[in-house]
Amino acid sequence: MAAAIIGVCLLGVSKGGFLGLGVMALPLMSLFVPPLQAAAIILPTVIAQDTLTLWVYRHHRSAWNLKVMLPSMVAGMFLAWLLAASLTAVHIRLLLGALASLFVLRHWLGSRFERHMPKPSVTTGIIFGMTGGATTMLANAGGPAWQIHLLPQRLDKLTFMGTVSIMFATSNLVKIPGFATLGYVTAENMLVGAVLLPVALLSNFAGIWLVRRVSTEMFYRIAYLLMFVIAIELMRSAIVELWWG
Repeated sequence: MAAAIIGVCLLGVSKGGFLGLGVMALPLMSLFVPPLQAAAIILPTVIAQDTLTLWVYRHHRSAWNLKVMLPSMVAGMFLAWLLAASLTAVHIRLLLGALASLFVLRHWLGSRFERHMPKPSVTTGIIFGMTGGATTMLANAGGPAWQIHLLPQRLDKLTFMGTVSIMFATSNLVKIPGFATLGYVTAENMLVGAVLLPVALLSNFAGIWLVRRVSTEMFYRIAYLLMFVIAIELMRSAIVELWWG
C-alpha cells in the first residue's frame, strides 16, 4: 500500500503539471504486483485526477495536435491490447527510455544535432501518438513519447498542459474495456484504487498550484530534466528486470 500511495502522489503532481513524475508510479508499484494489475489499480484515481485537470485547463489546448495524435493514440492502444498476451512491459520500457533519453540529450547538446532530428509534423504526431498509446496501455508510460512530439513546439505551458491532459484522459477511458477484457478490472483492484482517491486529488492540486507559479522557461527546463530522469529510470528498471528477472 505504501508503494501505491507514493505512486498516486507522483501521478497527481505529474498530472497537475510536472509531467514525467507519473511515469515512475507504475515501475514502483510493479515491484510488488504485475504491471498491468498495477495500472488497473490506479485507474480509478487517474480518472479522478484527469477530471480535475481537464476542468482546470479546459480553455487551453492545441486542436491541431489533438486532431493528429488522438486517433493514432487509440490505434496504438488497440494494437497493444491485441499483443498484450505476448508482449512484456519491460521491453517497451527499455525502448521508450532509450528513445526519450536520446531526445533530451539532443536538446541539451545543442543545435548541431538539429538537422538529424525530425521536425514536429503530422508524421511525428502519428508516430509518437501511436507509440505513446501502446506504451500507456502496456506500461502506463505514454507521456515521454507524446512529449517528444510536443516539447519542440514550445507551446505555451497552459496549452501544453491542456493538450496532454486530454491525451491522458482519453487514454485512461479507453483502458477500461481493455483492462476488463484482460481480467484486471476486479472488485479488489477497484477498491484499492478508490481508497487512494483522497491522496490522488490532494497531490493533483499540489501539481496545479506549482505549475502556475513557475515561468514558461523554467517549466520547460523542469520538463526536460524530468523526462531525462524518467528515461534513465525506465531503462534501469527494464535492464534490472531482464537481467535478474
